[in-house]
Amino acid sequence: MSQSRLSFALAASEPLPDEGQIALFAPAGAQDLSALPLERLVAIQPFKPDHDALAARGVAMAQTPAGPYAAAVVFAPRAKAQARALLAQACASVTPGGSIYIDGAKSEGIDSLLKELRGHVALDAPIAKAHGKIARFPADPKALADWAAREYEAAPGFVTRPGVFSADGVDEGSALLAACLPETLPARVADLGAGWGWLSGQVLARGGVQEIALYEADAIALDCARRNITDPRAKFHWEDVTRLPAGPRYDAIVMNPPFHKSRDAEPGLGEAFIAAAARLLTPSGTLWMVANRHLPYGDALAQTFRDIQEVTPPSGPSTRFRITRAQGVLSARDQNRTAAARPSRARR
Repeated sequence: MSQSRLSFALAASEPLPDEGQIALFAPAGAQDLSALPLERLVAIQPFKPDHDALAARGVAMAQTPAGPYAAAVVFAPRAKAQARALLAQACASVTPGGSIYIDGAKSEGIDSLLKELRGHVALDAPIAKAHGKIARFPADPKALADWAAREYEAAPGFVTRPGVFSADGVDEGSALLAACLPETLPARVADLGAGWGWLSGQVLARGGVQEIALYEADAIALDCARRNITDPRAKFHWEDVTRLPAGPRYDAIVMNPPFHKSRDAEPGLGEAFIAAAARLLTPSGTLWMVANRHLPYGDALAQTFRDIQEVTPPSGPSTRFRITRAQGVLSARDQNRTAAARPSRARR
């Protein structure tokens, strides 16, 4: 666990200052932080589920670093460009000479990140434990200036930043979904997991749309969407889609739901998005969804909607993605009946 590596690293290096805030960059919601003084922690976590979980534990939260901090711990994400950007932020916001710890799993690429980091800072010998490594180096505001986050132009007129989904270009699945949308859509539309806003932009180009609500858990992606979509019909919501309650009601929903929290596929995420869509749609509303073909969403859709159709893109059938049009949200009673009548996966 990260806490085990962190506690070993703290014991093996200079003690943390007795005063001053300690910044945590990208900690998970369930991160074990018992080796650190809770009252001095500030977590920079733009991902809503982790943000909310940490806040519920009493950790002070921020979406961007303020500083100056006495020390920092960077929990390295898998995306290398994002990890570099977080380290650059830590160097710029920690008092010069203050301790910065970089912690990560081997499966997430910590070895290559440490190798690269050695050429820029005075890195202590890493401590290896629990399938990961942690190392310390003193903050230097100039050392990692070249690693600061750079904007990308992922599509004409659309900016993205390191770490957001499909930061280097339009996702193929979203492009296929957009190609399947009709020329006219209903008045009130929502985009669940809207990312940096490209799909919402395609929706706004259709006739009939009077409002689109962009729901996104990543505050950085949502900030990009705000810059990319300046149409006054767009409304932006920093939310964990899987926890959205019923209402407001939309006539149509488009979505390319995530299916990863780590390296392994987690179909439960997409199923939670389908359930959220059902809570937000009008009884006769329509869901337009794209997902990888191998993901088992059939049961979740059949339990939630009356009419389910696979739509073929104008370019022809895709071997990778399935475009689904689902309409007619089942009542809670009908959903329970459908679930009870369906054999469990274990009996199949």
